[in-house]
Amino acid sequence: MGEDSELWNIICDGPFVQTKNVGELPLTMPKTRKEYTDADRKVVEKYFRAKKLLVCGIGRDEYNRITACQSTKEIWEALQTAHEGTTQVKQSKIDMLTTVYELFRMKDDESVQNMHTRFTSIINELHSLGKSFPRTSS
Repeated sequence: MGEDSELWNIICDGPFVQTKNVGELPLTMPKTRKEYTDADRKVVEKYFRAKKLLVCGIGRDEYNRITACQSTKEIWEALQTAHEGTTQVKQSKIDMLTTVYELFRMKDDESVQNMHTRFTSIINELHSLGKSFPRTSS
């Protein structure tokens, strides 16, 4: 669990650049690979492991979306935008599905099972977008 949360932090927070102090001033600059310590190498390995997890877990179309991304954070944000859309798009989807939810009726010649499946699909999609409705008890 500890390593998983570290990898997730790397994905969400973006790349961590190994730095060194320059002189006595409060100035830092990136280290060269030759200057890496063992601890630096372990951080870099975790970064590449996180990137590998993202890249290996997607299909060809998804891969084409992220090939220009340099960091795990860029990859994650590109995938998030592709699947969830921007905040505006997400809110539009929520508004549309809320209207469908509020106007939900059984269709003519529709079985109860099909109606339930259609209703559950609406609720699940709203839930995946972060919108939920309180359950009422009868």
